[in-house]
Amino acid sequence: MSNFAGVGVSPGRVIGPVRHMAEAVGEPPADERNDSPEAASASLAAASKAVQEELKRRAEAATGDARAVLQATSLMAADPMLLKSAKKLIAKGVSAERAVWEAGASVAEMLHNLGGYMAERTADVLDVRSRLVAELRGLPAPGIPSSTTPFVLVAEDLAPADTATLDPAMVLALVTSGGGPQSHTAIIARALGLPAVVAASGVEGIEEDASVFVDGAAGTIALDPGAAEEAAAAEYRAAAEALTVFDGVGITADGHEVPLLANVGGAKDAVTAAEAGAQGVGLLRTEFCFLGRDTEPTAEEQVEAYRGVFDAFPGKKVVVRTLDAGADKPLPFLTDTTEPNPALGVRGYRTDLTSPGVLARQLTAIADAAAQATADVWVMAPMISTAEEAADFAALCATAGLRTPGVMVEVPSAALTAEAILTEVSFASLGTNDLTQYTMAADRQLGSLAALNNSWQPALLRMVRLTVEGSLAEGHAKPVGICGEAAADPALAVVLVGLGVSTLSMTPRALAGVGAVLNSVTRADAERIAGVALAAPTAAEARARTRAELPVLEQLGL
Repeated sequence: MSNFAGVGVSPGRVIGPVRHMAEAVGEPPADERNDSPEAASASLAAASKAVQEELKRRAEAATGDARAVLQATSLMAADPMLLKSAKKLIAKGVSAERAVWEAGASVAEMLHNLGGYMAERTADVLDVRSRLVAELRGLPAPGIPSSTTPFVLVAEDLAPADTATLDPAMVLALVTSGGGPQSHTAIIARALGLPAVVAASGVEGIEEDASVFVDGAAGTIALDPGAAEEAAAAEYRAAAEALTVFDGVGITADGHEVPLLANVGGAKDAVTAAEAGAQGVGLLRTEFCFLGRDTEPTAEEQVEAYRGVFDAFPGKKVVVRTLDAGADKPLPFLTDTTEPNPALGVRGYRTDLTSPGVLARQLTAIADAAAQATADVWVMAPMISTAEEAADFAALCATAGLRTPGVMVEVPSAALTAEAILTEVSFASLGTNDLTQYTMAADRQLGSLAALNNSWQPALLRMVRLTVEGSLAEGHAKPVGICGEAAADPALAVVLVGLGVSTLSMTPRALAGVGAVLNSVTRADAERIAGVALAAPTAAEARARTRAELPVLEQLGL
């Protein structure tokens, strides 16, 4: 049996036939010309509108991360830089298809050279380029292959628009040779509950229709599965059926409560999370109000949007993250896409330095929505780096009438100075996705850096411990939660609780699994296991040693 190894990013064991992503749209001939620049420009404008509307339509049908990704990608279809460059070529007699192709290549190269988060946008540009060319040619848009039977999808990587529209009823598992554990592909696979392995070198060579066994927890793919793999898949199906419902109480075996909250991106997500038994919202991504717009949403629009989430959790905690614009979420009225290093630039709370007023108006809208609901609304700012910034944010919250200000701990400086920062605010929430990549100086979208960009890294676990220790300083014990992807890993959740984290927030699909594993250990067990993980010299050893302490994971197929 041939095997492939990658990084397991979403648990599950399945067997199915391989389907590869369809070949990309072919490059138009270099000498392809147009007879009428006016007609070609009009065709390009119509194609841009059609692609944008199609992506917006998909966004409306999607939720959470998928919706945000699709909204951002739809903006790229109308990107002024892309269209302006293409129209210049059209004016010189180049066909619309060839003009879009060349313009897309130029924009993608520019973004790639910028590095960091802007480099991540190259996949979006090339995806939109293919969609525009397909629309101009009257061809179906590139994307997930069609099939009448369920299959395992294999690709080099997936464009955000593809990942966001995966149908879990047809796609049994997701396997890519690129990507990383915190890429869009990984995040949305977890949200959909799809077993997934990324950074699996060589999988593009697997033959179409070949039968494979995918283990999303172990990060392995095996060809020609036999009786042992069939039994493992059957065991997982049985275990998964038992983990479809969370009883609504996050608690250890000895009664230590650890509320399990949900990460949501709007009212629709919030209703789904409430139905799944989430004990509240640990992360409301407010970008859903702002993405896909050229102007700041009105106060009325924001209040209505936030109320939809607050009303889904009457009397329960809802933690709102203020606008996290910048880097991979540029907004035309707020951010500067020409920054040389956007990941280290003006993003999150820092946008208040260059565009004062937007944050204050958002906080007022959040306060107005909270006043009309019974939810216990907490508010936190992303990308806080110093105690001074924390104090400034707390003052803004007080002015708006919001009583529970907090901060996201996403950069090492915030973890290292947690005691001082938490003197200024009421709570902290660890965004492990960004904290990992900033701690390790490793772009979380790069498959080649997947081993570094791993929340089991000893350095990341120490950042968590430092933050908790800072929160317990004499005179101001403050709660510290987790709202990054690390909280959705049941084994890592035990370690985080052992380190002293007070709440865990995750995709609703992970609630039942995390709840079941926490319920199998005492708080003392969790503290001991956290010590085991901290003592490990590598991320792989930390994960392996922790899982060895938790046989329940194997029983539950996690």
